[in-house]
Amino acid sequence: MDTLNVKMKLIVFAIDLICPLVIGYACKYQHRFGDDFFNKMILNNIMIVCPVVSFLAFWIMPLTRELLLLPVLSLAMMAVPGAIGFFAARRKYVGSFGEQGAFVMAACLSNIGAIGGVCVFLIYGEQGYGYQQIAVLVQYIFMFMICYPLAQWYEANENGRSAKKVSIISMIFTKKQLAVLGILAGGLLQLAGIARPHELDGVAELFIHAGAWTGLIPVGYSIDFPKVRKYAFSLFDMAFIKFIATPLLMCGLTALSGVSHTMAGTIIVLSAMPTAINAVVTARLYRLNIDLDVASFLITTLIFIFAVYPVMFILLTR
Repeated sequence: MDTLNVKMKLIVFAIDLICPLVIGYACKYQHRFGDDFFNKMILNNIMIVCPVVSFLAFWIMPLTRELLLLPVLSLAMMAVPGAIGFFAARRKYVGSFGEQGAFVMAACLSNIGAIGGVCVFLIYGEQGYGYQQIAVLVQYIFMFMICYPLAQWYEANENGRSAKKVSIISMIFTKKQLAVLGILAGGLLQLAGIARPHELDGVAELFIHAGAWTGLIPVGYSIDFPKVRKYAFSLFDMAFIKFIATPLLMCGLTALSGVSHTMAGTIIVLSAMPTAINAVVTARLYRLNIDLDVASFLITTLIFIFAVYPVMFILLTR
């Protein structure tokens, strides 16, 4: 493994994660740009960056016999904690659909992209990193076609509107789901055997970094530490879902599926990721409880970095 390359990836990861969060938080102390500006930044991320990246990524997504199992396992990796979170939220936040929706988003959306990529690469190298990229693509589908409609359902109930008035078609086919068109278009080009020009490789990387900044700056702006403290010490159940229940269940599923050691290890590592930034973005976009998701993001990330990953790294590299 190239040590210099790993260090560069860690530096880029730190820049793309920490800097926009700090800048976004600093923006709370200025009065020129308000909530509307940062909401539009999120919408531009979803309507421009996400469709372009999805299109370019699915265009070069290869299909092999073993890889056909990876999307299924990746989907289970998101659906399992989402289902546990759904029932846990109903018992924990009775009558508050904003909190219920935020809890479910925090449970099923994990940071398998930014943090997951580095963590998998450090253990399994480029092959594991390739598997992780496919899992990220599956999470895009899950987020746009499952999480966003579900978040809209929670928003409708929180605002006192009947869930029956929100049709499935109106939830899926909106401007917030344009990434689905990118996925379909890229997949069709892949199936047609049309090679993606190498000149577009740099474009994809540029959009990925731009997406990190335009997605994280509004999250930093949303952080309110006094409000976050309200949930900081009540998320032990979220830590259980993220770091114990989901990894154990995925260990069983990967063993039953008979996939290779590297693919199984990659899935297990990704299944133990902390709450994703996208959970906060979704909560902000659909007016759910942002503070709960910010607290889950901060708390689970700290637990993962200082406790969970060191243990996993030692166990999986012996």
